[in-house]
Amino acid sequence: MSLLARLYGWVSALRNYLYDKGILDVHDAGVLTISVGNITTGGTGKTPLVAYIADVLAESGHEVGILTRGYGRRDESERVLVSDGYQILADPSAAGDEPIELAQKLLGKAVVIADADRSAAAEWARRRFGITAFVLDDAFQHRKVRRDLNIVCIDATDPFGGGDLLPVGRLREKAAGLGRADAIVITRAEQAGDLSGVREQIKSLAPNAKLFTSKTRLTSLRSSKDDSTALPNQERPVFAFSGIGNPSSFERLLKGAGFNIAGAKHFPDHHIYTAEEIADIESTARSKNAGALVTTAKDAVKLRGTEFSLPCYVAEVALEFDDASEFRDMVRKSRR
Repeated sequence: MSLLARLYGWVSALRNYLYDKGILDVHDAGVLTISVGNITTGGTGKTPLVAYIADVLAESGHEVGILTRGYGRRDESERVLVSDGYQILADPSAAGDEPIELAQKLLGKAVVIADADRSAAAEWARRRFGITAFVLDDAFQHRKVRRDLNIVCIDATDPFGGGDLLPVGRLREKAAGLGRADAIVITRAEQAGDLSGVREQIKSLAPNAKLFTSKTRLTSLRSSKDDSTALPNQERPVFAFSGIGNPSSFERLLKGAGFNIAGAKHFPDHHIYTAEEIADIESTARSKNAGALVTTAKDAVKLRGTEFSLPCYVAEVALEFDDASEFRDMVRKSRR
């Protein structure tokens, strides 16, 4: 492990120690608060889980607020009201791509706010919107806000990010940090083989946490042009492109749904596309005899108004739990 990784690990461990001992202050949002996070960088299926939990809370009668940092936005120090629960009030450059994706999924169900200072954002949102339950997006390491339920996502296809801390590997903290979790959700189980070894490792690190397994399901494809539900001609292959944390999982999802993938192009997480890049994607797709393009919902929010010469489709996904009733009961019963 490099010196930088050792230093990162030392700082992370010290910070956790200071919170554990009560030396660093924790802000109480005053209402039910559920955190969803992970111990690795990159995509772990966290966004669909945040949306799922918000759905459960809204169905239970809560006024729901999503608090997220909004990575990749123009000014991460600015508080942005992404959605008031009824309409989307910001664009991806101001709000970030994931907050916009969540706002679209949760219209009529949740207020979405992007703010690096989630404790201040919580106080503001309670006064303005009468929020009775918060979901903290990507907050396992953001310990400044007290939570009633601490949930961690573990990607079945890459559970511990290679085992090394940043910047050598993808771990945000040592895997032992899972011991703080109340519940752990193994995501993308359909893309992995035998999970018994992963389950045993998780149980050894977090013996008191409830353990759930989920699969990612492709629910629909919609046109990027007019949002109508559509289906490409499956006699011709499709070309996938994405700027997400785990692009390979997206391609496996499409293959699992029966699509013939002619090729794929990967961009960095939270990537903002240029006209030249879109032209290159289409040129590459044609060279591989692809009849259509397919991208993710996270990417699609940054492609509004983009004119494609090939049909372009957006994959909508949802989580399916092996024991949905138990998970939903846990969320409902976490109320104060």
